[in-house]
Amino acid sequence: MNRVHELVEAAARSKGAELAIIDHDDRSLSWQDVLRASQEAAEALRTLGVKPGDRVVLVFENCAEVAAFFFGASLLDATAVPLNARLTPAELERLIAHSDPSAIMFSTSSSDAAKAHAETAGAAPVTGHFGSAALAARPGSSPEPVFADGTEQVALMLYTSGTTGAPKAAMLTHSNMIAGARGSAAARGMCDGDMTYLALPLSHIFGMVTLVSVCHAQGSLRLEARFSVERLYDALNKDVTLLPAVPQMHAHLFHHARAHGMPSYTGNKLRYVSSGGAPLDPAWKREAEAFYGLPLQNGYGLTETAAGVSATRNALGDPDISVGDPMGESILKLDMEAPGAEPDHGIGEILAGGPQVMKGYFRDPEQTAKALTADGFFRTGDLGRFDEAGHLHIVGRSKELIIRSGFNVYPVEVEAILTEHPEVIVAGVVGRKTDGNEEVLAFAKVAPGCTLTEDELKAFARDKLAPYKRPERIILAHELPAAPTGKILKAKLIETFSAELDART
Repeated sequence: MNRVHELVEAAARSKGAELAIIDHDDRSLSWQDVLRASQEAAEALRTLGVKPGDRVVLVFENCAEVAAFFFGASLLDATAVPLNARLTPAELERLIAHSDPSAIMFSTSSSDAAKAHAETAGAAPVTGHFGSAALAARPGSSPEPVFADGTEQVALMLYTSGTTGAPKAAMLTHSNMIAGARGSAAARGMCDGDMTYLALPLSHIFGMVTLVSVCHAQGSLRLEARFSVERLYDALNKDVTLLPAVPQMHAHLFHHARAHGMPSYTGNKLRYVSSGGAPLDPAWKREAEAFYGLPLQNGYGLTETAAGVSATRNALGDPDISVGDPMGESILKLDMEAPGAEPDHGIGEILAGGPQVMKGYFRDPEQTAKALTADGFFRTGDLGRFDEAGHLHIVGRSKELIIRSGFNVYPVEVEAILTEHPEVIVAGVVGRKTDGNEEVLAFAKVAPGCTLTEDELKAFARDKLAPYKRPERIILAHELPAAPTGKILKAKLIETFSAELDART
């Protein structure tokens, strides 16, 4: 396979009228439908003037239209640039200007936010086998070179710096995406009879590679516009066999089940459950496995590596909380001379290599040179170590490392302790500079009606953490700033809760 759309063509030839996607509105599409929808999306873009080498921005919340226009862009040798519709107009315009697209697609059927952006842009409605959307041309765009080789031709651009800092778009080639999908499908044992549940946004690499892996395996997909714990619980008891998610999604499911007196999972179809995108702690892992009655597999991946580079293959009850061994064709090693490394403890910066590593950052050779080594490894910025069995453990982000009184404090370790408390759903830990030192601040999400206090949570953690690791403050809240995947936005924690922090400082 040299282009991602060829996966859809192969599935349409092989599976034809068999189920491919159940959309957020319960509309069903066969593989023939997905191919026809992609072809009509390509024709709509071609009519708008999209040429090979152009970028096509997709503004959306998950829906079948997004899949169609992603594969439609591939049919034209254009590059898809997925953007979450929940971005503000200013954020959206900034990323559109940076990506320099020739066209913008808005998923008006699945998102009121996308509909509002479409109206602002003066986008024209279009309909087809893909459903309904709105398109706007953007004159003056400059195309990029086109390559026959899928290892060079860019299929997808994803922004990695969110809405803060200078925009930075990872360029993922067709070969990157296919290699990532192949590794993901193999790690999950994915086959043509599987139904995968996908509430992870397609504007995130985890979601997009899951879509492509389903195409690779020629299985089926339940696609949700937004995460709904009620719909997830219902789907688990209906037909879902594979559940890739982030810890926050699992945690909400457990709390929902308990709050409504619902039993643990009692169906007989679910066979694989995984967690990725955030650290895993032992108590939470035990809770997850008790709920599902299945081993919870953990994994590690990044936007720049087309999602997963490692995954576990553990049996039920295995206490291992590593992120496992290299998956697919990925290669992992540690740089013991990187900032934050502790060679005496086997801790170094994780470097990832293999066919899924990005081509570079869009029109940013300086950042590309910093991110990629001379031999093609991606500098992840994550600190890790290998255990005696060779499994990779994530220690933390080198940029998130807190140095308190000369000691290294890894936020992931403190977060794991806090989430052991039964009233804590998720936690985020950051450092804040003080006079000549750095203090540890923690933020814990608790359920409505929770009576847990800051002092009680501090007391809970006191015997589990060395004095220099103990948080100076723990802010309890019903919501924490989070990305669409549910991942905590640590850069916004101090700003969001500045009033609460100042109240006792």
